[in-house]
Amino acid sequence: MYPKQHIIFGIIFSASLFFLFPQIGLIGFFIVFLSSFLIDVDHYLYSVYKKKDLSLKNAYNWFTKNKKIFLSLPRKQRNGFYRGFYFLHGIEVLIILFLFSFFSKYFFFIFIGVAFHLLLDSVDQTIDWDRIDKFSLIYDFIKFKKLKVFE
Repeated sequence: MYPKQHIIFGIIFSASLFFLFPQIGLIGFFIVFLSSFLIDVDHYLYSVYKKKDLSLKNAYNWFTKNKKIFLSLPRKQRNGFYRGFYFLHGIEVLIILFLFSFFSKYFFFIFIGVAFHLLLDSVDQTIDWDRIDKFSLIYDFIKFKKLKVFE
């Protein structure tokens, strides 16, 4: 899913939470909103690692071009590839955030935003593949050893 879509869905989700639970306050609203799309910083870092280029614009263009080419492949062929290892996208990160939320409500807001982001990614992935990646970092790491990187 593209950042623009995450931002739009994130603002709708955060606003809904704010209206349903006004006690989260504006700080809670903004933390949930920001964490619902800033988690994708790992996509940018992956691009920097692969392309040796710090440009955010070039990273976005690289991902956009790759996704367009990727989606032009037959679905069966797409299933033989993975599109990158993103270290913030996994249940392990959610577990850590949830555990930290016992010490600070702000971590709970981050947990909610990241969980929403991962839910959106899972829905989006079912359209592109016959599987869901980015569920578990450990599982993905083991599975990706068997698949080819799509670049």
